[in-house]
Amino acid sequence: MSDLSGLTALITGAAGGIGVALAEAFAKAGARLALVDMKDCADLAAKFGPGHRGYTLDLSDPAAIAPMIERIGAEMGIDLLINNAGLGMVFPAEEVRLDDWDRTMNINLRAPWLVSAAALPFLKASGRGRIVNLSSQAGVIALDQHAAYGASKAGLIGLTKVQALEWARHGVTVNAIAPTVVDTPMGALGWSGEKGEKARRDIPMGRFVRPPEVAAAAVFLCSADAGMITGDVMMIDGGFTMQ
Repeated sequence: MSDLSGLTALITGAAGGIGVALAEAFAKAGARLALVDMKDCADLAAKFGPGHRGYTLDLSDPAAIAPMIERIGAEMGIDLLINNAGLGMVFPAEEVRLDDWDRTMNINLRAPWLVSAAALPFLKASGRGRIVNLSSQAGVIALDQHAAYGASKAGLIGLTKVQALEWARHGVTVNAIAPTVVDTPMGALGWSGEKGEKARRDIPMGRFVRPPEVAAAAVFLCSADAGMITGDVMMIDGGFTMQ
């Protein structure tokens, strides 16, 4: 089901906690990795063996996105795109922090739109293109102090549905994953102490999601058996949003 041999997976935000788990899962499934991050990913790509490559890209620079995606497509092809890169800035809705708002929107919403659009010719040529957008439960429900983050992730879900509708005729599926807090160093910073303990208690499963669980969902959505799943939002939240 999860055999991705012969396919190239482009993963943004590859150097982060979820990104590394994604790289490990897709490599295990047989995919070639095109790892993209602001940090140099060459060493990370080399750990998975020959054939995998790392690329440095600042997703906050819209002019840099299309040329890099076109380069990756020319060098490796693009069959699977995982828009994983994200920014988690939180602040009360009453605080008018324009720079923080704009940066959140640029990384979490504008960048996946631009990356996907640039990758589309290669996804169409693939014959079985897949896009997985990393959203959040904050894009589905309201969380305190998550005005910018929640709006960006809700927007990403809306983008996912439009992309799925428009690109289905090309054989390209587009889905979103919406996890609860992910157990990464970044997640630990934002959800430490009593705040984190309460958040865990509020999740029926009693814990945060682990990066490999997010990665496994992405691999499934990119598999041949998921060919009729498109425009979907997969909740990975231990039952939190069903309450």
